[in-house]
Amino acid sequence: MLFAWTLMLTSAAGEHAAPARAGQKTGNHAAAVQMPLVDLAGYQRLVAKYRGKPLLVTFWATWCEPCETEFPMMVELAKKYAPQGLVTIGLNMDDDSDINVAHHFLERHKPGFPNYRQKPGIDLDAFYRGVNPEWNGAMPETIFYNRNGSIAGHFIGVQPLEMYEQGIRTILASPVATSRILGSPATPGGQ
Repeated sequence: MLFAWTLMLTSAAGEHAAPARAGQKTGNHAAAVQMPLVDLAGYQRLVAKYRGKPLLVTFWATWCEPCETEFPMMVELAKKYAPQGLVTIGLNMDDDSDINVAHHFLERHKPGFPNYRQKPGIDLDAFYRGVNPEWNGAMPETIFYNRNGSIAGHFIGVQPLEMYEQGIRTILASPVATSRILGSPATPGGQ
C-alpha cells in the first residue's frame, strides 16, 4: 500500500513535470566518466547496494526546466538528512550530446552525493517501467525507498519542500531490514 502523500502528489504533479524526451544521440563522452553509466540492471544493483538504509533517488536532466528548481532542494535535503542516515543518489537522463551541459549542471549545484547517468541506447520505456511502473518518463522523478529496498513513495514533478521532507521522514522511520545473517528473512513489503 502506497502512502497517501504519494498517490495525491503523483496525480496532481503533471503541471510541474517535464515530458519525457526520447532518443539517444552520440556526442562528447569526456564528462561521462564522472557519472558512471547504468541500465536497468545497474540501477537495481544500486538500490540493492543501499538496502538497509533509507534511500532517495532523484532523476534529472538538463533539458528539464522543473529539475532546475528541484535539484537544489535535493542537494540541501541530502546535506540536512545525511547525518540521520539518508542516502541520496542522482540519475541523469540526458542524451550523450548534452553531457557537457550535465557536467556543468553538477559543477554549479555541487550535490555532494553520487550521480549516475543512463546508459546510451537503452530502451527508455523499459527502464522507466522497471524502475517504477507508475513512471512514464516525465521529469523530475523522485523515488523514496524504505530500508528494505521497496518503494515507499514517489513524486513526479516538483513538489513543495515540506512534501519532500515528509517523504524523507517516512523512510527514515522505516524499520531496519532484518539481517539474513541472523537466519531471519528481510522484512517483506515494509509499507
